[in-house]
Amino acid sequence: MRPSVSVVILAAGLGTRMKSKRAKVLHRAGGLSLIEHVVRAARRIADASNITVVVGHQAEEVERLLSPVGVQFARQTEQKGTGHAVMASRDSLAGRGGLVVILYGDCPLISPATLEELVDRQASGAAAATVITTQLDDPSGYGRMIFDAHGNVEAIVEHKAATPEQLKIRFINSGIYCFRAELLWKHIPEIRPDNAAQEYYLTDIVQILKCAGHQVAAMDVADARELLGINTRAELADADRIFRERKVQELMRDGVTIEKPETVTIDLCVTVGPDTVIEPFAQILGQSEIGEDCRIGSCSIIKDSVLASSVEIAPFVSVVDSRIESGAQIGPFARLRGGNSVGAKARIGNFVELKNTKFGAGAKANHLAYLGDAEVGAHTNVGAGTITCNYDGVAKHRTRIGRDAFVGSNSTLVAPLEIGDGSYIGAGSVITDPVPPDALALGRTRQVVKEGWALKRKAKK
Repeated sequence: MRPSVSVVILAAGLGTRMKSKRAKVLHRAGGLSLIEHVVRAARRIADASNITVVVGHQAEEVERLLSPVGVQFARQTEQKGTGHAVMASRDSLAGRGGLVVILYGDCPLISPATLEELVDRQASGAAAATVITTQLDDPSGYGRMIFDAHGNVEAIVEHKAATPEQLKIRFINSGIYCFRAELLWKHIPEIRPDNAAQEYYLTDIVQILKCAGHQVAAMDVADARELLGINTRAELADADRIFRERKVQELMRDGVTIEKPETVTIDLCVTVGPDTVIEPFAQILGQSEIGEDCRIGSCSIIKDSVLASSVEIAPFVSVVDSRIESGAQIGPFARLRGGNSVGAKARIGNFVELKNTKFGAGAKANHLAYLGDAEVGAHTNVGAGTITCNYDGVAKHRTRIGRDAFVGSNSTLVAPLEIGDGSYIGAGSVITDPVPPDALALGRTRQVVKEGWALKRKAKK
């Protein structure tokens, strides 16, 4: 039976090489912040209440982001090295036995499967700790792993302190450990800042444990990308690319057709049903859920929205915070700004914009319309150029259009307004008063024709 696991995530640093006002761990890749990725992976090996995030720079922002998850926090008010950061978490983990895993908030690519293997290896072995390592073709800048004759870790040598022979070693230190909790907390106070930077380095714990008669094991990870630390914008872009490559591969394995997958952008939390087709350069972002047999057109953007099955999104459509029911067709060049509900088999055409609107099943707005703060009944037709005047300069007001109504082209509907079921609005009308069911409403002046007027005007020139 696996022992209890606690996780410490080090996330207190500034990240100066990012050249940003924002803390490094708050930068995003694959649709989530770096620290969110690490917490998601950590939750596969520990309950949220057993995860402690060590915060420092912009601590309030990091805590605000992660608090809903239920993790714990420890403050490192002064950044004095990785060993010092782990020491800062000690009080929040007091009295907890089992194992302690150390992770980093700027290493978002570590997989849950790798963490589970790390814990299992440590739990089944006799070592005091297990550290993850990998081989790099160019290990410059990384600490090197020195192994004894039995394959255990003899020491970790920092790049600057390594001899020419040690610099040839391709096994590097990831900094990710799994410790027996009682030995970690017993020996971590022995770390001393006896170095040029006068910092407490967690790597020193290896030699300390060795001197106390304990072994430190190593676990080699074949995919070095899992251990990629993010220090620059270029590395952030690399991580984002890796996340998105993983996502499209996962979706294609699950039956989604993705045309030119190298061009699409799909966030990690997105779900897509089988037999959906995603065209080139589409973006599906946030918490979006796409059903089966849908089509997402080229260059369209879907964010935080739910699409039922058999929805067609034509090219160059923007959908944000909206729900679209089965069989609906949207676009091309349509915009659903937020808070919309589009009914089954409804049709939203080119250059139609919706905002906070409930659009009924089978209803149509095929061209050049703005419907804001509105309710449109089932099977109603909204003509080209129709607008709802929902804002009076102070407050927003709703327009309610009933079922089976017909709104003529270039109608101006001044809210608050009720238009009854089955009614007709004449083209070019300005409607300011309620329209009862099955009525015809006209809100335009009578046409006047003055014969010969233009000819006389030309004669005056």
